[in-house]
Amino acid sequence: MIVDRLALVGTGLIGGSFALALKQVGAVREVLGVGRDPARLTVARELGLIDRAADWAEAGQADCILLAMPVGETEAVLNKLAPHLKAGAIVTDAGSTKANVVEAARAALGTRFADFVPGHPIAGSEQSGPGAARADLYQGKRVVLTPQDETRADAVATVRALWEAAGAQVETLEAAQHDRIFAAVSHLPHLAAFALVDDLAQRADGDTFFRFAASGFRDFTRIAGSSPEMWRDIALANREALVAELDAYLDALQTLRQAVDAGDADALLKIFRAPVRHANTG
Repeated sequence: MIVDRLALVGTGLIGGSFALALKQVGAVREVLGVGRDPARLTVARELGLIDRAADWAEAGQADCILLAMPVGETEAVLNKLAPHLKAGAIVTDAGSTKANVVEAARAALGTRFADFVPGHPIAGSEQSGPGAARADLYQGKRVVLTPQDETRADAVATVRALWEAAGAQVETLEAAQHDRIFAAVSHLPHLAAFALVDDLAQRADGDTFFRFAASGFRDFTRIAGSSPEMWRDIALANREALVAELDAYLDALQTLRQAVDAGDADALLKIFRAPVRHANTG
């Protein structure tokens, strides 16, 4: 699979790594970059992520357009892109939520919605921006596609082939199922990390706590260094599933608190053994 022209809306970690991976294996001939910040596009070009910057009209003439920006911007971006899409152009995305993205794409693209392939690469870093991009980001990682009934089969096949060329393993899910799963295994852990860091930062002696924090704390809270804007959009976009997971987590924390307060060693051991049981059966 070789694409003559790929356009990236967003040239940071996700979009830039996708382009680098495809360039490395010769799966794309030219990469265009679209964004609000000319300086960021210049850095992306200097790093070899894109070949040149483009406007919406030129981006719409690409064979495949990847949306790699915060999910809250999806409808606005597609409204700018839609009038310029050439016949057969494929649009896909890399957002962490899917039901809202599908809804936004349906509203903005109209009859061209069949050309939209919703996607989510399960790879990332707390780092962001063009300088964080790397060609091996997707090696061995999963990418989830959530095509709709209207989605063109050949568009799905093309997007799948591009992600596989980038080194990823591609799976498909229903959009609602995707959002329920990732509310639990991705979005909730990020919010928990943000909450813990915020709690400590608000304390009068917070600096002392951070000074003595060891590797366990850093491992857990590393993801709290991720983009605040991106995670704000994710929390709002997936709020129904996320609130359900937050409620379940609060119940689990209350159970844990009661066991600690009561000095219930057996209950604590049962809770602490859960990860081991999962590892042995997963």
